Amino acid sequence: MSRITFDTLLEAGCHFGHLKRKWNPAMAPYIFMERNGIHIIDLHKTAAKVDEAAEALKQIAKSGKKILFVATKKQAKQVVADKAASVNMPYVIERWPGGMLTNFPTIRKAVKKMATIDKLTNDGTYANLSKREILQISRQRAKLDKNLGSIADLTRLPSALFVVDVMKENIAVREANRLGIPVFAIVDTNSDPNNVDFVIPANDDANKSIEVILDACCGAIAEGLEERKAEKVDMEAAGEAPKAPNKKKGAAKARLDKSTEAAINASKAAAFMKDDEEA
Repeated sequence: MSRITFDTLLEAGCHFGHLKRKWNPAMAPYIFMERNGIHIIDLHKTAAKVDEAAEALKQIAKSGKKILFVATKKQAKQVVADKAASVNMPYVIERWPGGMLTNFPTIRKAVKKMATIDKLTNDGTYANLSKREILQISRQRAKLDKNLGSIADLTRLPSALFVVDVMKENIAVREANRLGIPVFAIVDTNSDPNNVDFVIPANDDANKSIEVILDACCGAIAEGLEERKAEKVDMEAAGEAPKAPNKKKGAAKARLDKSTEAAINASKAAAFMKDDEEA
């Protein structure tokens, strides 16, 4: 059974492409006709491609891997944020940080810096700083959260990229291609589908069009996560218990006395202030 119907796609306006003069010839197989100078997308092919992409996304989620959603255009931002968050997947809806995939360790450092600021704020290390210094650190934290807060849980490279508008997110697509990360994308008639592994031909400018396609794809991801959860329960019931945490490591950490922790925190605070001055 199909995850999305022809009528649902039609009502959402998924069939509206761009002006004929703006088309990309590589999209010809997905174009049904031209009307009033505008290309009309073949929704039967769209439905088939949604099913194909959804099944692949389901298997990725079932294997416990992450899918990174990317959409920085105004119409797609909120929809992508809501849908990705509903299935606990990372997303980028602000500016794409160049090198986010190809230079991933640097991005992780920035995310860790955000976590360290939170820790030092909570344990009172920043209480002795001046108001100006606290304000600088707060602004730095807010900037990091805006750009990277939604990928804080992404500890390793994602196993797939889901993109809305491959023209606007061309840097993200190129980085994924370079690393061999499969790309799933909503592709309009003005875009090049050749760098996309799972093409979903549809209107990428209408909020409703993006929403119905994401509904189907995120529904498949949710199914994959549920199946993974059920398999874990079955394994535990069969006596295959997960590995116990390393107690020695926890005990060694607990042996750090308070004075040592205070010294470490103070040095970290000094490092942050130095970074701000250099910036």
